[in-house]
Amino acid sequence: MNRRISEEPWFKRHTLLWEALGLFAAIFAVTSYSLVLTSATSSVVSIWIANGVVVGSLLRISGKKWSVYLAVSLIAYLAGKGLQGAPLLPSLALGLINGLETLIVAFAVRRAFPRIADDTTFLRLGRVALSSTLLASAVSALLAAGVIAATHKGSYWPTVDWWFRAHVLGMVIVATATLVVLTQRSRVLGNPGHRIAFFRDMVLVAVTTIGVFVQSRYPLLFLVFAPLLFAVFRHHFAGLVVGISVVALITNVATAMGTGPFDLMVNATPNARALLAQVYLGVICLVTVPVALTLADRRRLEQQIRDSEMRYRLLADYASDLVMRICRNGERRYVSPSIKDLLGWEVADFMQPRPELIHPDDRERVAAAVAELWASGKSSLTQYRLQHRDGHYVWIEALVRLAPSPDNPAESELIYTGRDVTESVLAEQALADSEKRLRTITDNIPAVIAHVDSAERYTFINAYVQKVSGQKPQDIIGRTVREVRGAALYERFYAHIACALAGGEATFAYEMEGSDGQNHYLQTTYLPAMSAAGERTGFYALTTDITEIKRAEQELAYLAHYDALTGLANRRYFVDCLHLALERARVARFPLMLLIIDVDHFKSINDNHGHGVGDAVLREIAHRLKSVTRKSDVVARLGGDEFVILCNDVDATYAAEALAKKITDAMSEPVRLDSARLDVTLSIGAALCRDVGSEDELMQRADVALYRAKEAGRACYELAVSGL
Repeated sequence: MNRRISEEPWFKRHTLLWEALGLFAAIFAVTSYSLVLTSATSSVVSIWIANGVVVGSLLRISGKKWSVYLAVSLIAYLAGKGLQGAPLLPSLALGLINGLETLIVAFAVRRAFPRIADDTTFLRLGRVALSSTLLASAVSALLAAGVIAATHKGSYWPTVDWWFRAHVLGMVIVATATLVVLTQRSRVLGNPGHRIAFFRDMVLVAVTTIGVFVQSRYPLLFLVFAPLLFAVFRHHFAGLVVGISVVALITNVATAMGTGPFDLMVNATPNARALLAQVYLGVICLVTVPVALTLADRRRLEQQIRDSEMRYRLLADYASDLVMRICRNGERRYVSPSIKDLLGWEVADFMQPRPELIHPDDRERVAAAVAELWASGKSSLTQYRLQHRDGHYVWIEALVRLAPSPDNPAESELIYTGRDVTESVLAEQALADSEKRLRTITDNIPAVIAHVDSAERYTFINAYVQKVSGQKPQDIIGRTVREVRGAALYERFYAHIACALAGGEATFAYEMEGSDGQNHYLQTTYLPAMSAAGERTGFYALTTDITEIKRAEQELAYLAHYDALTGLANRRYFVDCLHLALERARVARFPLMLLIIDVDHFKSINDNHGHGVGDAVLREIAHRLKSVTRKSDVVARLGGDEFVILCNDVDATYAAEALAKKITDAMSEPVRLDSARLDVTLSIGAALCRDVGSEDELMQRADVALYRAKEAGRACYELAVSGL
């Protein structure tokens, strides 16, 4: 073993040393480039490359080498800063902060994905990488801004701003590029056999980007997206990495030189142009990176499907199902003995074509499938019915594929594998019939019935929803409760949804605008949905329209508290108010004022003009009483022509007299009706009392005052004062 090691080339025995030297050179170069570019253009760094190179390198190696790579990166960074004459201590502090940033991102990605390979879930990888990048860049920006503000007297928050943007862009673009370059190596320039096309597409991206940035008259930045997305679709990660790198390089150079569409901004400063460049590159990343990750996941899933199909076919070939080899003319070269158990026929009975055994309803479809198979060569999976020897039909699921004949490789034949699926087909038909009946029932129930899964997405809803909300069921399925019901209603539903998802039941009522433009009252019940295994799969929702019930309740409540003729409070409501007012008055010891009002000579109005006119007079009196009293006063009709007014906050005799006079003055104008013009007056008995003992006592004092007003000739008021 020792001899073989000693015979290895010397450069293979010092791999880590060469990797460290390469990393040192890369970090030193990109650090110097970034610092020189910002110094020459008097602007801030628009994209920080060094940290992306470090993260991409760390994700390629084992964790044991990380300390070496981080130390080499720090030395290279200090060397690049020293070349620009930067002080050592601040540079060391910033270098350590950069190391912390790279370590956060690398650790988060490595912990979630110990190995990055073709079977990696790339969309999840992208989410982990982006979230850790945002966190790490925010932490490093806050720390670095403090160092820069202390050593260079710079502004803290502007420094946080440009540092965060530059490092996020650098991490997203450069870390991805570095990782792809180190893992793909030569394939980063395209797969073998497609490199000319790859080079051509990259030239197209570069030419388009240069064309956009050599002029400053038109905002043509969108033109870059077409060739870049084309490169991503065609070359996947290689197209993404090289394409974005080309666009980023041209964008940064052009922005630093002061050319390109960013100069369309009035009074553009270098920092403002750098900001626009960062935003532009960020948008490009947001558009292209998810596309590349999605394509990678799609390739992974397609490969899994192909592997699954291959395993299934292998099992089908060796299963105890019906297996046949069929020539182009329909003759069988092999029929498995399972034909006897499956269909009751002997092998010899099936060596010749037997199309009459296929169910008449399936013959045309089977013939078309066979013809398509011979024409395209693609495997076919077909369900059809074959007649059993005793006369009944058996549902067969047949997997048929085209293969070279083992007897004559120049010819092809069909490899047929069939199995009895009668029970499953009948079960599916029964389930479909059951679902159809259930749908018919639920669609005609006058209630909205729905199922919502654990992600709060509708998986089922009946047709009645269209009558309630105007939305079609097919427009709701797959959408979330928040999307369908809106943010305002969702906030009211949230607690009930959480209860149902946790396994509880919830019933609640709410109001919403219906498809007819009117407000409707709805009552909803949520019930937890459970799978056969006892797992929660969401919840069921049953919603009924209770508008008529609610309106009836409101009407009953109105009739219970208000007079139907005048719209004023009725005796029952007035008694409740008087009781509450007396309770409060006893506690606070403030006075109460009660006015009892009678319509003078009302009987003669009814006798001379009829009860219709009498009712109209009462309504007009109620209207005038409401117009001269305050909102806090309780105005009620006790019955007939008797009205009362309860006031809580009248605490002086002059105020009580003013209110009583205001009421009598309100009737100074005649009551004008269609058929008559009537002079109507009121007699008022008012009681203003403090520490009154009971409702009856207060009513009695007001009633006595009313009696005195009538004795005084009516059309006047009398005031009884006590305890003031």
